[in-house]
Amino acid sequence: MHLDTLMVKIALIGVLGLAAQWIAWRTGRPAIVFLLLSGIVVGPVLGFLDPEADFGELQEPIIKLAVAVILFEGGLSLRFRDLIHAAGAVKRLIFLGVPLGFMFCTLAVRYGVGLSWELSMLFGGILVVTGPTVIGPLLRELNLPRRTGDALKWEAIINDPIGALLAIGIFAWLTYEGIEIDPVNIGVDVLVATGIAGLIGFACGWALTWLFPRGYVPEYLKAPLLLVTVIGSFVAADLVMHESGLVTVTVMGMVMANKPTFSTQALRRFKEDLVVLLISGVFIILSATLNWEVVSRVQWEFVIYLALLMFVARPATVLTALLFSDVPWRERLFIAWIAPRGIVAVAITGLFAIRLEQRGVPGAELLVPLAFATAIATIVAHGFTAKWWAHRLGIDQGRAEGLMLIGVNGFSLALAKALKNSDIKVEVVDSSKFALRAAKKLEVPTHHGDMLDDDWRHHLPLANFNTVIAMTETDAFNALVCSELGPELGYDKVAQAGPDQRTGMTTARGNVIFQEQPSVYDLLVRVGEGWEFSRTRMSEQFKMKDLREYLGDQGMPFAVIRADKSLELFTSITQPTVGEGDVVLSFTAPDTAEERKEKRDAEREKKDAKEKA
Repeated sequence: MHLDTLMVKIALIGVLGLAAQWIAWRTGRPAIVFLLLSGIVVGPVLGFLDPEADFGELQEPIIKLAVAVILFEGGLSLRFRDLIHAAGAVKRLIFLGVPLGFMFCTLAVRYGVGLSWELSMLFGGILVVTGPTVIGPLLRELNLPRRTGDALKWEAIINDPIGALLAIGIFAWLTYEGIEIDPVNIGVDVLVATGIAGLIGFACGWALTWLFPRGYVPEYLKAPLLLVTVIGSFVAADLVMHESGLVTVTVMGMVMANKPTFSTQALRRFKEDLVVLLISGVFIILSATLNWEVVSRVQWEFVIYLALLMFVARPATVLTALLFSDVPWRERLFIAWIAPRGIVAVAITGLFAIRLEQRGVPGAELLVPLAFATAIATIVAHGFTAKWWAHRLGIDQGRAEGLMLIGVNGFSLALAKALKNSDIKVEVVDSSKFALRAAKKLEVPTHHGDMLDDDWRHHLPLANFNTVIAMTETDAFNALVCSELGPELGYDKVAQAGPDQRTGMTTARGNVIFQEQPSVYDLLVRVGEGWEFSRTRMSEQFKMKDLREYLGDQGMPFAVIRADKSLELFTSITQPTVGEGDVVLSFTAPDTAEERKEKRDAEREKKDAKEKA
């Protein structure tokens, strides 16, 4: 194998992975489908990529280290304060759901595919994992009650190491090389190794959160040091017992999530970006190893197994675990259906399958195809039906719509009143209770708190709004809010007023409202002069160009309101298309249309006279 050819293949994996992720984003479809197709095309179909031959002994370490970083990033999402809304449901899904799920999934594999009890239990343990890398994107596309979303998110993340531990125990049984093989010896070994792995993860996480805020590590080294520590701790725990490093990195992530530093947000974003690359690469590598000859031998068995898994095992697990709980039945039924398995289940299965095949364990060659079949079937089934099922159960809270305004002042109050009169959802946030009194008089919902406070902001229903506009009288605060919310909501959904050149601010951190980019000061001056919001319905006779001519320099289009009450802003970057029947909300001067016409005529006459002179 020539180095240049291997380099081409590595580059191709990166290109295909990102292309698949981008297509998934544009189409709103699960990324795993496009990643699988990419791997199959360059692997079994074209034969260009053969991971076992191309990477050799490096294949297993590459996959293991990628899974370590993926699980660490998942652990960073385990903030205990998030449990407030779903604590009871999560406890039941973990302490009751895990053993029940393990039992039902094992039976599904055993009687569906016909694997040995040992392999069925190994894969049944892995199936406890419900795909945090898939649950996250799926929940972002839905607007569910917070309890339901938090329960699914926490179940997915916490069950990652638990499923790995179950699989490690069975794997230890299958490969145990001690003096005497018995459950007690294996159990003690697994518990001791797990305890050591957890201590390593706790120590590393605590050490980093102690070092970072005290200036012992410069900012430019924090992300590299974090990555190296994740890999190093994973390898150290793995030396104690194979795959126990999965526990280490998850515990390390949990410690850092709940003992935050000033750099936590930046580090988390770095990890999220890295995880996208790793997930894409690992999934393409694993899908390229699929053996169609093996898959074709058990097609009907796979179908029976998948039916048992999705329609029997998962519903039985959840409905039993949540029996007599305070979770409404509609939410229970939704949780009982949603259980996609993703890259973590596939990657962990790939690790165990490689070792078991090397040992010649019968049936081990079916594990990877079985994992892929599970991932694809559950992601497609649950990903494409989640919204429909939530709607049918009546727990879908609808699409994000309306505006959230940050900061109470004359302009934001005028805007809130105009939106409310147009039947557009609007809520106001401010850190001053006194300022919020004016918004309450308009009967606009209010929130008292600081948008830069992570703990407070977590309980704010930002996902319910299509756009957030920072409108305080401090440009720096507006810019910081956009910087904080941009990565969370998308920079296309955060906006602010134009920076005031007189204060030295020249750069905005989000979209700037109005094409003219007025500052908050400019807007407040105009409010003081009597400017107000007006509505204009577009028709075949009166189009957007006519409105712009009508407004002249005495008005600015703010947003277009569609028939379905959706809202699109006119900003310094985006100018929405306006069609017949749409309503344009404009910020206009107090004079009449006749006065405006007289001013335009006077200006035109003045200009003509000047040209003649």
